[in-house]
Amino acid sequence: MNYKVILRFIGNVLLYELLLMIIPFSLALYYGDGDANAFLFTIILMLPIALVLRRIKVRDKEMYAKEGAFTVGLSWIVISIFGALPFVISGAIPSFVDSFFETVSGFTTTGATLLSEIESLPRGILFWRSFTHWIGGMGFLIFILALVPSLGSNTIYLLKAESPGPNPSKIVPKISETAKILYIIYFILTIVQTILLMLAGLSFYDAIIHALGTAGTGGFSNMNTSVAAFNNPAVEWIITIFMLLFGVNFALYFQILKGSFKNFFNSEELRYYLLMIGVSIVFITINILSLNDGKIGDSIRQSSFQVVSIITTTGYATIDFNLWPTLSKVIILILMMSGAMAGSTSGGIKTTRIVIMLKAIRRGIDKVLHPKRIQSVKMDGKVVDEETISGVFLFLGAYSVMTIIGTIIVSFDGFDLITTSTAVLTSISNIGPGFEMVGPTGNFSGFSPLSKIVLSFCMLAGRLEIYPMLIMFSKSMWKRTY
Repeated sequence: MNYKVILRFIGNVLLYELLLMIIPFSLALYYGDGDANAFLFTIILMLPIALVLRRIKVRDKEMYAKEGAFTVGLSWIVISIFGALPFVISGAIPSFVDSFFETVSGFTTTGATLLSEIESLPRGILFWRSFTHWIGGMGFLIFILALVPSLGSNTIYLLKAESPGPNPSKIVPKISETAKILYIIYFILTIVQTILLMLAGLSFYDAIIHALGTAGTGGFSNMNTSVAAFNNPAVEWIITIFMLLFGVNFALYFQILKGSFKNFFNSEELRYYLLMIGVSIVFITINILSLNDGKIGDSIRQSSFQVVSIITTTGYATIDFNLWPTLSKVIILILMMSGAMAGSTSGGIKTTRIVIMLKAIRRGIDKVLHPKRIQSVKMDGKVVDEETISGVFLFLGAYSVMTIIGTIIVSFDGFDLITTSTAVLTSISNIGPGFEMVGPTGNFSGFSPLSKIVLSFCMLAGRLEIYPMLIMFSKSMWKRTY
């Protein structure tokens, strides 16, 4: 294990986190709500630690697979611990466990909250809360890789460990260039959405808060009733469209920049992603017509917003879907697990895994019917290798086991089955709202400290695709062999 290269990278992580924290610190000074000192004290605490770690001399800069996974897991825990301090110091969330939960929820773009009263919080704190979505959405370590020199030829392991979805890859030869391209696209889309929301009637502050939450597919709002508070159909449609866009694999946007429109529209995963959204909207629209007195326009708007919000794991709400008919809630539950496209800022299992799984199952059935036929699984006309197929089923197994174990532990709090199970599911899928007590109008404040820690672990595991968090607790991880 190359501990020195890991610790030095953690120093970079802390340095860039405290630099990013200057933005909410500046806003806190501007608005004068009394939260500026919380950011200042946190920055002063982080600075010497970051500088000491960055001064560690590293001879061997190579990073292997296990170092990459361990570094990613440790980095996300570290940024969550220090990111929680402004909440504690300002008194916005006095309990450190609660602040850690809220911060993990922010960085992992889950959007699950412990807060029932949000609008009274200082604006600097609220901005930091939503800014964590934007930082974590594309990946904090990808952001660092775009800014600092590569730590060796194997930093691809960091990209693989942090990027959502199977088979993350470089879109250009240099990893740092790949990271820069991803963040440029991410930044431009965020700015465009902010401008459009302002044109629709929101203030700059409200617009940027909700653009940050949309870009990171996180869903934190500065309003107690989320997007519903604005009662503005134009705002809802803008957020719906951009949630859908941020649920698309960013590598496909790079194809458009290259002029390869054919590659963009020929993406099989994109077609399945749009198909799931379209079918879900149609069924839910029909199912909730009676709740809207037969008004098809309102039904389409509500169903479109919630379908896209849930499948992209954003978690914004304009309606309490707890009150929807059973069919609509079942569709929402399915979308919670599926997630959007690999390589996007969303959570969940991801569309590509679902497509590969379904095709592998179909191949298994055909093999029983036609034992001598040789049939391969293909995506976009290319054969999917057996290692990738195996990896999909291993991920689904790990995802299921963690969900079950998490549900068992959280069940000791004594809440009903739907609340308990969907609290874990929405955490590991990085969605935010679940059903019943943790629905769109509820929160997670009623859970015990142990459950909040378990749910925080689930959020981190879900964001990092399970394995980096599990590897940290593996005995072989600490051996000095490769």
